[in-house]
Amino acid sequence: MATVQAANSTSELFATLNAQGKAAAAGSGSTSEEVQNRFLKLLTTQLKNQDPLNPMDNAAITSQISQINTVTGIERLNASLETLLASYHDGQAMQAAGLIGKSVLAPGSSLSLVNGTANGGVTLAGAADSVTLTILDAAGKVVQSQSLGARAAGNFGFAWDGQTNAGTLAPAGNYTFKVDALRGSEKVAAETLQIGMVSALVRDNGSFQLELGGLGRVGFDKVQEILQER
Repeated sequence: MATVQAANSTSELFATLNAQGKAAAAGSGSTSEEVQNRFLKLLTTQLKNQDPLNPMDNAAITSQISQINTVTGIERLNASLETLLASYHDGQAMQAAGLIGKSVLAPGSSLSLVNGTANGGVTLAGAADSVTLTILDAAGKVVQSQSLGARAAGNFGFAWDGQTNAGTLAPAGNYTFKVDALRGSEKVAAETLQIGMVSALVRDNGSFQLELGGLGRVGFDKVQEILQER
């Protein structure tokens, strides 16, 4: 018959508990609840067999019980957080899936010229006296440049009709663009924004990526605006 040997001191009790806990965890993946049950069993045995002249240390017992309760609480908290995180990801997936077929504004410098029209956007860190748009082809050659005038800080959009500097119509396809903004002689920080229609939702390393057709992918959290259908 299996027996539980009483420890001679509080420290021995804790050492026994720790040794058994590690052995059990290594063999069967014990939970904090199982460790707590073993502790209570050992504690009960020790109290029954303790030396009246050398009683157990109440402070140490209280401390150990608190530690075990803390472990149990952390385990339950982790389980709750995992459930909450799973719910968050599910909600995020539903939101992202709802964007399929819609046009979004996100960081990027791609332009898609279709039927003689391409749209993009810009974010200015501050007001600018002059903003210049430059459009380039796949080889990096300037296709068209134009002034967008003075602009206030924030987001604004633009449309390109496909006209080149030579006065011809550029072929349909993908282009890139850059923006230079000035206030007086000082440069104003400008971020280029691309507009694309969401064609698919892709999960990558726990986050969601939106496929924007030929413009590539952008993170769901990078979307700055969902454009209204016209």
